[in-house]
Amino acid sequence: MLTERRVHTTIPAADMERAERWYEEKLGFKPLRQLPGGSFYQAGDNSQFTIYPTPNAGKAPQTVMGFNTPDVEAEVRELKARGVVFEEYDYPTLKTVNSIATMGPVKSAWFKDSEGNILGVAQIPD
Repeated sequence: MLTERRVHTTIPAADMERAERWYEEKLGFKPLRQLPGGSFYQAGDNSQFTIYPTPNAGKAPQTVMGFNTPDVEAEVRELKARGVVFEEYDYPTLKTVNSIATMGPVKSAWFKDSEGNILGVAQIPD
């Protein structure tokens, strides 16, 4: 059953070289494998994501991948120091302060990769 399987995300890239460079320079990821159909990366707890070539990059209006963190403020500071630019939102139901939105006990922040895909970091209590 799929309910018992690990999941991974796939992220579109219009320019694979640019995307691979961005994920390494800004987020610290190096590809595990590079194949014609995409580059494979490993993150925490043996989770994985793939960047694949397509002209459809950056068209999703929602978060395409999220990272869980125990300290979103520290993560945002570190990423900003690496040159990551965070999104700022001011909607009736979602407002960021210093790039971080607080929604009850959850704190989240969002940024775009080199291809315009929205990624997020979230501090979600146990």
